[in-house]
Amino acid sequence: MSAIATKTSLPLALNTPTDGGKPLGANIDYNLFMNCIHCGLCLGSCPTYVVTGDENDSPRGRIYLWRAITDGRAELSTEAQGHLNLCLECMACETACPSGVKYHHIIHSFKEDSTRIAPPAPTVTPLQRWMLFNLTPFRDRMRWALLPVRILQMLGLGSLVRLGAKLLPHSLRTMQEIVPTLRSYHNLPEFLPAIGPRRARVGLMLGCAQDAFFPQANLATALVLQHNGCDVIIPKAQVCCGALHKHAGLDKEAATLARANCNAFDKALGSLADCDAIINNAGGCGPVIKDYGNLLSGDECSQKGSVFGKKAKDIMEFLAELGPVKPKHPLKLKA
Repeated sequence: MSAIATKTSLPLALNTPTDGGKPLGANIDYNLFMNCIHCGLCLGSCPTYVVTGDENDSPRGRIYLWRAITDGRAELSTEAQGHLNLCLECMACETACPSGVKYHHIIHSFKEDSTRIAPPAPTVTPLQRWMLFNLTPFRDRMRWALLPVRILQMLGLGSLVRLGAKLLPHSLRTMQEIVPTLRSYHNLPEFLPAIGPRRARVGLMLGCAQDAFFPQANLATALVLQHNGCDVIIPKAQVCCGALHKHAGLDKEAATLARANCNAFDKALGSLADCDAIINNAGGCGPVIKDYGNLLSGDECSQKGSVFGKKAKDIMEFLAELGPVKPKHPLKLKA
């Protein structure tokens, strides 16, 4: 194998996949590895390390491991993939990190390469994978798929749902057990005016699974924004944010969805630059939405992606910055 000089100045063998494609780790800025000072402050915040106690299942360990694979000092073995795939991508480690390591870029680099040269993780069945990418990201499909469960819940026949679940495979039975009580859907209009003096103009992302399982959260978000003086624009052409695909290493598919959202919001808002924020209320979606600039880097929509990512805010983050509306009635409070 050929050798390259890495940032460590050591001539290490380049880890080239057998498919003749790009070298492993070629899609990452090597400086991201070097930003980690291995202080270990991330360990206590990592749920997988807390459970297993294995250094390889910690953020620090995964950075070491992926760097070694990138350098060619270690192979992308089944064991190595197991440790790297075990990451939940909750990004709690980024909050704890004093050096500001962009761990999400590092782990996504692995996911992208792993998806390219290795088959899907054996823990994901073909049926689950089909549901994840062909059902969950589409709000209308999810609504129809959940219709039987919704009807049984409305009729108070939850016991029949549980009885029928016993006939399902274990993985699907587990999924059924965590389905919440489904509420009525709300087809929100594309424009909701501010209640009272207008203080801001925002776009609202409805999400895919979020809108199917928790439609009341989207309704509540829109109402709170209105009562806080916000004009709310909800593009009907918006789609899944792409988080499911991004977390699975399917960057091409994620970029397609991100591009569609950028164009949908840009058209509905007149211009992405003409809004104060793009609001989301799903924690799993937020980090990916804020990273649209990187996801669409080099794309025809790269500029829109960058603006979209900078405008993206969690509902609570935005309200904290906006500040509360001044009360118009006496507040009977005691210090």
